[in-house]
Amino acid sequence: MEAADLIFRNIRQLITCAGPAPRRGADQGAVPIIAGGALASLAGRIVYAGATSDLDTEVAPTPRAQIIDAAAHAIVPGFVDAHTHAIFAGDRREELRRRLAGATYAEIAAGGGGIVSTVRATRAASEDDLVAVTRPRLDEMLACGTTTCEIKSGYGLSLESELKLLRAVRRLSGEHPLDIVPTFLGAHEVPLEYRERRDEYVRLVIEEMIPAVAAEGLARWCDVFCETGVFTPGESRRILNAGARAGLKPRIHADELGASGGSQVAAALGARSADHLIFVPADGIAALARANVAATLLPAAAFYLKLGRFAPARDFITASVPVALATDVNPGGGFSPSMPFAMTLGCFAMGLTFEEALTAATINGAWSLDVADKAGSLEPGKLMDAVVVHGDAINLIRVGAASIAAVIKHGRVVSGGIADRRSSDPKVGPAGV
Repeated sequence: MEAADLIFRNIRQLITCAGPAPRRGADQGAVPIIAGGALASLAGRIVYAGATSDLDTEVAPTPRAQIIDAAAHAIVPGFVDAHTHAIFAGDRREELRRRLAGATYAEIAAGGGGIVSTVRATRAASEDDLVAVTRPRLDEMLACGTTTCEIKSGYGLSLESELKLLRAVRRLSGEHPLDIVPTFLGAHEVPLEYRERRDEYVRLVIEEMIPAVAAEGLARWCDVFCETGVFTPGESRRILNAGARAGLKPRIHADELGASGGSQVAAALGARSADHLIFVPADGIAALARANVAATLLPAAAFYLKLGRFAPARDFITASVPVALATDVNPGGGFSPSMPFAMTLGCFAMGLTFEEALTAATINGAWSLDVADKAGSLEPGKLMDAVVVHGDAINLIRVGAASIAAVIKHGRVVSGGIADRRSSDPKVGPAGV
């Protein structure tokens, strides 16, 4: 019998997303729902996930266990946001006005806005400044149910500033409840001072930035923005190969604004994930399927950029490409920290079912970050990271009033609130959520 210090009983709907990862094809939507479920943990690790009818023979509460009746609530895994640019300084509110007036992303960038605008502000900020401005963004993400997230650098574009960003991420990882997976994105854009010397900047990324990042252990992943006018497929290969040699695993921004060749690069290099993919060609989808590369789709970015189209999620499902969803939190393409909003757009704008979207926001996102051994599903041995939802789980698909009752991280309530009754008797009765 397992001891537990946190126990949910009589859960209206328990969705664990348990099983092999990643989920693809028809399996992406095969998400069993346990009515009358139970979930228990000890010291932040799950010890039981199943039916309440079997709970009392499997789990013994500790003397001060928190025992909660969740008959009016669903519980799903904590969300894994696998693509964010959450660390930056400054804002781009004036660009939003221009975009609403009809300016395109490319037009704004050509006028000195876009990424380079944020680079100027970020370079001027101290490490302490970056920690201070990023912390409330992470609080927002947590309140929206995210319990694990990726954060990219990429707004420094110099050796000193990229290291500053990743050091700030490391500090945040040590102090914030969110589990943070750091990614080096020095190849986010060619900075203004290198516009006439592109290859020099590529060499700077390869020969100086990547070795320095690896030496300090500041990142797990290396990313590149492979896009027309940014980094070519050839440059992307060089950078990602250099990262891999230094121990930074590859992922890539691909086919966001046009068919850039990024999906083919991802497949050729065995990247874990290709992201955006709004303009992915058919042969790119086939290549990703053959190479077992996840498609991390960012519908909020397409929504805010007013691109008029979204990534072809159903084509990925049909081709058995694992689909993940993420927010793309960033200063320019729309600051939306909400994974439920990404799921809502995934359903209404990209044709995913609720079950497919939930899988994409949890276990497939975890797999794309290589953290599926501890996050993304509710299974014994994994972290007790969960979202408690008012009513049925499908209530997550909404815009407006929050459907999240509480967020559990490492077995603690970190957002929202739950009433409880402490007792050594698991039959103590309803405590409510």
